[in-house]
Amino acid sequence: MATQAFEDIAETFDFLDDWEERYRHVIELGKAMPPMDPALQVPATKVEGCASQVWIMPMIEGGRFDFQGDSDAMIVRGLIAVLHALYSGVPVAEVGRIDAQAELARLGLDEHLSSQRSNGLRAMVQRIRQLSADAA
Repeated sequence: MATQAFEDIAETFDFLDDWEERYRHVIELGKAMPPMDPALQVPATKVEGCASQVWIMPMIEGGRFDFQGDSDAMIVRGLIAVLHALYSGVPVAEVGRIDAQAELARLGLDEHLSSQRSNGLRAMVQRIRQLSADAA
């Protein structure tokens, strides 16, 4: 049920031989993301449960979910980009049906992130699910 953008990331990961290359690719995805307006980096958009500073601002248009996100950590910014690829453009009612854990496991992220990063990633997924549920 993943978006084409996420499938493209998964396909790229299949070609990368080791985790170091994948890690660098995640960071590059984060660097390629447009910056979030600092005016949106407020307590209301902050994701709790992350070791790094993380902000997610939902944007619902035409019944489809999208968001802007940012972090003060490059790898986390990359993880936000991966989540953006997973959720962007999905109908709001379907966001909660995406098995983010299974999709992210396809990338091997579950095996290579520290427990702190994994907890933060789960917090971001929960926040996205809550934002979409609130918008539905």
